[in-house]
Amino acid sequence: MYKAVVDFIKNQFPAKDFVPLHEPIFIGNEKKYLNECIDSTYVSSVGKYVDQFELHMAELAQTKYAIATTNGTSALHMALMLAGTEAGDLVITQPLSFVATCNAISYIGAHPLFVDVDNDTLGLSPHKLREFLNENCELRQDGKAYYKKNHQRIAACVPMHTFGLPCRIDEIVEVCAAFNIAVIEDAAESIGSSYKGQHTGSFGLMGTFSFNGNKTITCGGGGAIVTNDETIAKRAKHLTTQAKVPHRWEFVHDEVGYNYRMPNINAALACAQLENLSAFIDSKRELAAQYKTFFSNTDIQFVSEPNNAHSNFWLCGVLLSDVHARNEFLQYTNDHGVMTRPVWQLMNKLPMFSNAICGNLENAEWIEQRLVNIPSSARMSK
Repeated sequence: MYKAVVDFIKNQFPAKDFVPLHEPIFIGNEKKYLNECIDSTYVSSVGKYVDQFELHMAELAQTKYAIATTNGTSALHMALMLAGTEAGDLVITQPLSFVATCNAISYIGAHPLFVDVDNDTLGLSPHKLREFLNENCELRQDGKAYYKKNHQRIAACVPMHTFGLPCRIDEIVEVCAAFNIAVIEDAAESIGSSYKGQHTGSFGLMGTFSFNGNKTITCGGGGAIVTNDETIAKRAKHLTTQAKVPHRWEFVHDEVGYNYRMPNINAALACAQLENLSAFIDSKRELAAQYKTFFSNTDIQFVSEPNNAHSNFWLCGVLLSDVHARNEFLQYTNDHGVMTRPVWQLMNKLPMFSNAICGNLENAEWIEQRLVNIPSSARMSK
């Protein structure tokens, strides 16, 4: 059976002796814009491509503002700060996530609180979230939510659109609103994905994106914060630029700032990549459809997009029958020229988060033992 899977995947990528999980595709104006950037000498955090990228990102995400950052982790770190998260606070997130989500929470001195995911979206479950908050938390007279057992404030909620599959983000926002908890979407993997016709990242107070080398579009390293809040947008711009007060020649900084601005040379790449985003997603969705048809005739389940969702299928996934079958599948595919990877180890099982507060994580634990990502690159002529 696994041989048939390997043969099918290799047929989708016939020019590859070894099929990677996800590789960047450069077929547009990348070299042109890079050369223009170099010729301008504006290769650092100031330049026309940074401004252009922020305009395009806001338009794509259907938000009023976008702020370019060095990477997705810095974007999330900054977003949590802008939402008022402080040391000692709790931040609700999902255990099925990349470690960067929890790292960003930890940078502030806050602590992740893990709530389970839904099996179909792989993202934070609004039903489990509502249950957890109703049973364990209270909204006090100061208008803030607290965890009853230790009286820690719950400052924010960070759901992630896992592998580009939108979670039930509208319901999550509704649940959090009842407890006055700010929602920051970790949309690092979901550029071009939408839920009920609305782009991911635009539902909460802020959304954050990543443009790492393995993402649907890349600029080597980069990120972005999107929001509809003008005050937040201005403050994000200020803090990510070392909190420098504008002046023709003086160096005046009015608070602790961060060197989190995306360089113009990276933004040049990002602008060129954005121009081909629709084509990339069309190709990836076509591949996902072919995978779905193929696996429907096997004992392996393809992870389809949830209802009401339009996914970019950043990484396609399959579910094996149990952890033993998963490990056999991983061994066979990687031994035979096809890169596959298991889903991340659950965050609450990592040593630095092993003492975190957790709800019932039965869905995440079930998925962890079964899910494998398979090659998902866009198939484009270079």
